[in-house]
Amino acid sequence: MSPIRIPSWVRELKRRRPEFVRQESWRYVRLKPNWRRPRGKDSKMRLQRSGWPPLVKVGYRTPRKYRDLHPSGYKEVLVYRVEDLAGLDPNIHAVRIAGGVGRLKRIKIMEEAERLGLKVLNPLTIPRPEEEAPEIVEVEEQPEESPGGEAGGEASEVKEDAGQA
Repeated sequence: MSPIRIPSWVRELKRRRPEFVRQESWRYVRLKPNWRRPRGKDSKMRLQRSGWPPLVKVGYRTPRKYRDLHPSGYKEVLVYRVEDLAGLDPNIHAVRIAGGVGRLKRIKIMEEAERLGLKVLNPLTIPRPEEEAPEIVEVEEQPEESPGGEAGGEASEVKEDAGQA
């Protein structure tokens, strides 16, 4: 069994679903936009007047078969330690390592997940040093000396400076 393929119409439903906000949260800084049901007697939002944000309703819900799925089609499982990987099916589950897990434990979880064939949604990226190739430096050719005995500009400049002193 492979991950569940989410149909395009379900993705479209999720895309069209409005962002439900708390009444007047856009007006007052002290109110966060986290959803709260409007309960006021004269509340325009509770009365579902045109021009006001929509209320949360059961009709906006995702079909049960596609609920709580990662866009890849796997069921997402939050993992804090290596023991949490036991009993997970690589055909159904995908692993997300919790943010508070340190680097060493994260490496152990990654290794165990790889051994079990589980997909990790937030893998640890270990920078691998590239093989150092030796630098190839080209030797610059020096200009040949002129028949007058002077090599070029540098030597003549030194002689001129010595004569002025």
